[in-house]
Amino acid sequence: MNRSTQLASRFKEVMLNGTWIANTNYQQILADVNFEQATRKIGDLNTIALLTFHINYYVNGLNHFFEHHELTIKDKHSFDAPVLKSAADWEDLKQQLINNSERFSYHVENMSDEQIQAVFVKVGYGSYERNIDAMIEHAYYHLGQISLIKKMTS
Repeated sequence: MNRSTQLASRFKEVMLNGTWIANTNYQQILADVNFEQATRKIGDLNTIALLTFHINYYVNGLNHFFEHHELTIKDKHSFDAPVLKSAADWEDLKQQLINNSERFSYHVENMSDEQIQAVFVKVGYGSYERNIDAMIEHAYYHLGQISLIKKMTS
């Protein structure tokens, strides 16, 4: 199995269909989270909806980079979520995350070994591989938060 296939598989594991590391994934854990639960604020914790937006922001931003070769996402905007006003808004956000995750996996899976090792945007950012690994680790970090907040809001 080449490196791009391995990375895509690891990304799918956390986002779409795996249970090996965390015994769940975004698609599974968010499936039964309703609008009220997703938007319920507990102390100073982020909401499930905000964390979902945050991860989707990066996945979608990287998809944009893969497709248009311009990096437009900024860390300072990664929590600038629009207010969800209805259950339909929440369901739409969850579906966007799944769709964007499938696109991201496709892009990664179809990279050559040379591209995986190539510089991502600029030397200071490291390789594509380093950034894809960071996306996977970042996703697991917030998956853990979502899992705990879900238990607190159930």
